[in-house]
Amino acid sequence: MPRTKGDHEARRRDVSEAVWRVLAAHGFGGLTLRAVATELGATTGMLTHYFPAKRDLVAYALDLLTERTAARPRPSGGQGLAALRAALLGVLPLTPEATASNRIWVSSWDTALADPTVSADHARKYAQSRAKLRDLVTAAQQLGELPPGDPERIATAAQSFSLGLTVQALFAPEAFPPARQTELLDDYLRSLTSPRPSSDGTPSP
Repeated sequence: MPRTKGDHEARRRDVSEAVWRVLAAHGFGGLTLRAVATELGATTGMLTHYFPAKRDLVAYALDLLTERTAARPRPSGGQGLAALRAALLGVLPLTPEATASNRIWVSSWDTALADPTVSADHARKYAQSRAKLRDLVTAAQQLGELPPGDPERIATAAQSFSLGLTVQALFAPEAFPPARQTELLDDYLRSLTSPRPSSDGTPSP
């Protein structure tokens, strides 16, 4: 009996789940056709129908990670500074799902640094994230919640802060539980709204 489109889609979902389980357990360093085939209970020959080469498997895994990250429930915010806070909270490993996604993403850095194509894709994703943060910073400035300044520079610093905090929380979760991460982010955001000292050391208006 010939396979139907529904059979194909169901099999592709099975493959996706197997790829995700391998990523969650072993990261990108352990992502191989053999590992996925074992997880799926299939042969590597069957998987080559979906992924002719390791590069295709890696590209698919990155797309899968992006899709799952986008679909993950995130804190909701209103406008201005509240929306910026919500966006930065959405980056942090505050839940088991967010922690798993971040662990997988960080494990992909080694692959990205070794592959110019993957590296360029990572750079593009980070640039897109900065652009969204820049728009949120601009909106907060227009509402008078943030002082004037270069929105691109502020967004870049905010992204760098959230990524740095994410890495620390992944390596030392006991020292950076969700409540602590949130406190540190709020401290950082308060620093953006505080008057900055002028050249003579007095606070600027």
